[in-house]
Amino acid sequence: MRYLRLSPGPPGLLAVAVSTILVIHSGLLVWSTTVHSPNVNEPSHLAAGISHWQFGRYELYRVNPPLVRMVAAVPVLAVGAKTDWSNFHDSPLTRSEFMVGPDFVAANGERSLWLTTIARWACIPFSLVGGWVCFLWGRALYGKLAGLLSLTLWCFSPDILGHASCFTPDAHAAAVGLAGNYFFWRWLKQPSWKLATATGIVLGLALLTKITWLVLFALWPVLWMTWHLMGPRDVDRSKALSLMNCLQLAVIFLLGIHILNMGYQYDGTFRRLGDYQFISHALSQTEHGIAGNRFCGTLLAALPVPLPAQFVIGADVQKQDFERHPVSYFRGKTYRHGFWYFYLYALAIKIPLGLWMLAITAALFELTRRERLCQWRDELILLAPFFTILAFASSETDYTTHFRYVLPILPYALIWIGQVGAALSRQALWTPVVFTGLAWSICNTLWYSPHWLSYFNESVGGPLHGHEHLANSNVDWGQDLLYLRDWLKVHPEAQPIGLAYYGMFHPRSIGIEFEDVPGWITEPEELADSEAARDDPLNVGPRAGWYAVSANFLVGHPFWNYRPDGARGWFDRAYFTWFQHLQPVARAGYSIHIFHVTEADVRNLRQRSSQAADSVRPSIP
Repeated sequence: MRYLRLSPGPPGLLAVAVSTILVIHSGLLVWSTTVHSPNVNEPSHLAAGISHWQFGRYELYRVNPPLVRMVAAVPVLAVGAKTDWSNFHDSPLTRSEFMVGPDFVAANGERSLWLTTIARWACIPFSLVGGWVCFLWGRALYGKLAGLLSLTLWCFSPDILGHASCFTPDAHAAAVGLAGNYFFWRWLKQPSWKLATATGIVLGLALLTKITWLVLFALWPVLWMTWHLMGPRDVDRSKALSLMNCLQLAVIFLLGIHILNMGYQYDGTFRRLGDYQFISHALSQTEHGIAGNRFCGTLLAALPVPLPAQFVIGADVQKQDFERHPVSYFRGKTYRHGFWYFYLYALAIKIPLGLWMLAITAALFELTRRERLCQWRDELILLAPFFTILAFASSETDYTTHFRYVLPILPYALIWIGQVGAALSRQALWTPVVFTGLAWSICNTLWYSPHWLSYFNESVGGPLHGHEHLANSNVDWGQDLLYLRDWLKVHPEAQPIGLAYYGMFHPRSIGIEFEDVPGWITEPEELADSEAARDDPLNVGPRAGWYAVSANFLVGHPFWNYRPDGARGWFDRAYFTWFQHLQPVARAGYSIHIFHVTEADVRNLRQRSSQAADSVRPSIP
């Protein structure tokens, strides 16, 4: 069977089409990597990756496994880079990567841009693997055209392009996890030691990209049992569930765990469960900030954990971060909790409408066709990761703010949607619908290129209005600082400019001279506390001048902000939401809004604020 062959590629014109699409995808990624400044997390990931190679230690950025950032660090180590480890701490209570990362930028200055670029280039092959597996799996299930369509949807997805052009792990984990599930499906179809070995290796690599893939240890046994118990009646189920088959499944998991431990050099593997000091309430049963272990004094305390120590601690730290209820922004407001439907909403507005059109077409095609293109068990294996990860992420309502957390579900949907390619050769009725949806999706992606991180579809007005619905990495991840620098070069009248930049990359590292942006607390509930508002040293009120404000600060999202003197302060109040009452005169990308505030604007703003204060001031009887 063709889909069981390991190496041969598609023949003839199909090979040319696949190669061309992958080359275009690579070109788009190279373009994006060179024009965007480092996102908020990249300096910390790069410093952490260097530390793994140099010291064999894995404390930095332990909430994510190390594979992607270690790949990113290889070319940086090859060309040489300065490092500063003075702010490193190994305590789980301290996320010291967010100090070490900016220190890395400060040590290398503007050269950090080049180091970031080559680190991004090193990770482009991950995305190419994702596209290739989309083609292979789609072709095997639904035919050649379906495989080609699935590949095209991956390569022109704004969400994949946006995150694959960074070396943060989300898109790369999606690609490797997809490969793992693909090999698992192939092993189910035709069990063999060769495929079991390949599946175990790719499972281990997937675990080294993102902790999310631990879910496969629960999902795969369920799918394995379902596959055999619900198979054709003429199949000898006792043979299918034979000792040999069970041993191969065990080898898959054992090999996956071995590869994971190899990635950490078996650092702390088999530490007793009772010897860990956890900080999340779920594992410690203590209050925030107090280490403990709920398993002490139980039979489980003596259990040796077959996972690297920093992998276990990283999962605990991630859980503790969520339990602290960090700020989530959703539809114009900030909350100290999440929403179970957040990711469904994000999918609705972050996915191109052309792709939604194809998804609806695929559903109609599947419901109306007379014969199935593949067995229902095959589609179960394909779609199970989609629904499992989406359900798991949606159940974590302590914190919902990053659409990228569910990015690993996207390729399974793209492969399933790709079945509409089979409709082209079956019924001419589907042809204009499929081509319209495909063209709409691709043109939409290219129209907003290379600003894919900020992409939103037309249902919310596109990227210009995305910040009214979502924030943080969905819109503004600090990626447009280079666009601001280029804008300032051709607009000398805007200098000196006030800058409130959401990022871990100091603007002066690339020659941007700036001043503080005057903060102004305008929220009615905060205005009611006039004492606090008056005494806040950052609450100086609006002033005329030129200002550049990151979209996250514009909507009131708290974060670190660099000051002109090089210091970094935490802005935990909505100091810059007063800019929402003004129209920007320009934008750097879609994440930095540029304003020219006049004296007339200042008068109007103060009058508006006075009226708002009167509305919340208690009346005198």
